[in-house]
Amino acid sequence: MSVIQIIAISLFVYLGSIGSIVGNTIGWYTLGRPLVASFVVGVIMGDLQTAMIVGIALQIMYMGNVTPGGAVAWDLSYATYIGTAGALVFGTGMESTQVIGLAVVFAGIGGLVGQMVWNLSYALNLPLNRLANKYAEAGETGKMYIPNVVCGQLIGLACRFIPAVILLTTMTAASAQADFASMIPGWLTTLLSTFGGMMAALGMGIIISFLLKKQWQICIFLLGFVLVTYFNLNTMAVAVIATLLAVIYYVFQIEQKEARA
Repeated sequence: MSVIQIIAISLFVYLGSIGSIVGNTIGWYTLGRPLVASFVVGVIMGDLQTAMIVGIALQIMYMGNVTPGGAVAWDLSYATYIGTAGALVFGTGMESTQVIGLAVVFAGIGGLVGQMVWNLSYALNLPLNRLANKYAEAGETGKMYIPNVVCGQLIGLACRFIPAVILLTTMTAASAQADFASMIPGWLTTLLSTFGGMMAALGMGIIISFLLKKQWQICIFLLGFVLVTYFNLNTMAVAVIATLLAVIYYVFQIEQKEARA
């Protein structure tokens, strides 16, 4: 990665956090989502296809991630940006399942670092409350933006941007030493491939458990599986067939209700 790429990705690591300068809606709930984050990394690093393969897997894996009361057990934004970047840096020459497994490893590192800096930023923000109280007691409401906006954002930027730069720089330096793919032993390559496939299967199982409300609806999923696997149709063709079937089913249901009425 170039210096510009490292800085750009690190900046988005900050923008995708809770309470960043762009707000929670654009930041944590948009730029911080794995699919969006992987897209951003793919554009920055010039490998959008691989980035989206990784992003889809990470999005499915972490789709149940919530932050009750602001408690962050796993920093999703940090994990995705670092995980996707690590997969693109070290995953050259690997198969897609191996790249996904590699991304999960780096995402674990990024998520752990993100959790640590999140707690650090909370601790550093505590003295700002005293400064805000001081301005409030003195009636200087015009200065309230200093602790609440300026200082708070500077702390958030420093806690997320600087560690991300260090991580990405270290990864870049390590990848420049030799061809990483050729250095991985066969058993580890098999492990990454198997683990990546398991994560994709687990994520698909989570999605199905949310979507299928009745047992017979599994037939719809199996129909799509058969069309892709045995009839070699691409996803666009299957989507068109699914849309047509949905329209037919909808019209049939309407006619049935009208007939009963």
